[in-house]
Amino acid sequence: MYRRASEARGLPIRYSGLTTTDLACLGLTERDAAKRFHVLKNGEMLSGVPAFAALWDDLPNMRWLARVVRLPVIAQVGAAVYDWVLAPALYTMHLRRERRKAVSSNETAR
Repeated sequence: MYRRASEARGLPIRYSGLTTTDLACLGLTERDAAKRFHVLKNGEMLSGVPAFAALWDDLPNMRWLARVVRLPVIAQVGAAVYDWVLAPALYTMHLRRERRKAVSSNETAR
């Protein structure tokens, strides 16, 4: 969704996946990268809610959301919800997707 919004507006935002990025040079393992959302902005690696806010800052129709999630109480609650609910759920979905790919490629190889 973010990639499409950026491309539609011609924004100079580059998106990289787990398999297309040299994660080691960013100080990340594949597992670490898959467990949280990361953004590299102005040479600083951000993860979790701060990473989302940094990306939203650059998407014109989402700047308001970046401001909202930085409000003191909302930032704390948002970080807790992301850290304890959303990030683990997204990582579980990632693992399921990877298992399906592995099964599919094994069946294709036969």
